[in-house]
Amino acid sequence: MGLTGTALAIDAGNSKTDVALVGADGSVLGTARGGGFQPQTVGAGRAVDVLAPLVASALAQAGTEGPVDHVTAYLANADLPVEEAALAAEIGDRGWARSVTVGNDTFALLRAGLPDTGEPPVGVAVVCGAGINAVGLGRAGASARFPSVGRLSGDWGGGGFLADEALWYAARAEDGRGEPSELARALPAHFGLATMLELIEGLHLRGIPDRRHELAPLLFDVAAAGDPVARAIIARQADEVVLLASVALERLDLLGEETRVVLGGGVLAARHPLLHDRIVRLLAERAPKAVAHVVTAPPVLGAALHALDRAEAPADAYARLRGSWA
Repeated sequence: MGLTGTALAIDAGNSKTDVALVGADGSVLGTARGGGFQPQTVGAGRAVDVLAPLVASALAQAGTEGPVDHVTAYLANADLPVEEAALAAEIGDRGWARSVTVGNDTFALLRAGLPDTGEPPVGVAVVCGAGINAVGLGRAGASARFPSVGRLSGDWGGGGFLADEALWYAARAEDGRGEPSELARALPAHFGLATMLELIEGLHLRGIPDRRHELAPLLFDVAAAGDPVARAIIARQADEVVLLASVALERLDLLGEETRVVLGGGVLAARHPLLHDRIVRLLAERAPKAVAHVVTAPPVLGAALHALDRAEAPADAYARLRGSWA
């Protein structure tokens, strides 16, 4: 026997997945967390298999096996409509809910960062975490999005990309092909090594663990200390964030009205002054009516808010739900 007036909210990212069972009054009835969601590697079916025990755990906390009324699943690597359709079909076949919404996980960030007005949401979101992406919602159901599959689709940025850029510039700084940079000392030192040559050899031959994800914060530290090469990389990242936001606003014909630009993901949520201040300044120049808004709440909140939108929940339900992740 399924519960009525409940929904499953799923946010599945590259590194972790959150599931929440939410009541129509905004109460959180169950939660579960698991690993990353990689349909591009294992296929849609096996990727959704990873969600199954998390859904079961969240339902069990409420004393039910389902189905619930609706599931909103915002998923990493659901970058193209054909991918969303395949994942929606897989989730629908599991019988977890009577209806299903599937979208790219950047939509979760967008919804989490927009006010709860009862009106269709309007705004733009840029996420810069492991990778980078942007989406937007406009008037009359209009939307803007990007393929966001990496360099193949013209993307530049995200934590993994920044780490690789730092390695590239550090290698060239050490061997003379590039401008001198403190990165050439700081990056190998992070691994207990003396030179970039040692680090390159260790990563190439896998003699040291590939912990490249740790290098993006180090890049920001070196930039904050004044290194011009590191600072240029950070400046380029800010430029790309603003470019994505302004293009999405233009596509949606929102440049002429006050519109929230939601910023999130680990790189942007950290509010590094060199990055954040440049984003705010450039956004004011290119989209004067845009209002930057950083979100640090977990993206599963956005999936849960979407479920309340569908249920036309009362205002106090939104306040209760947001309070659960305050």
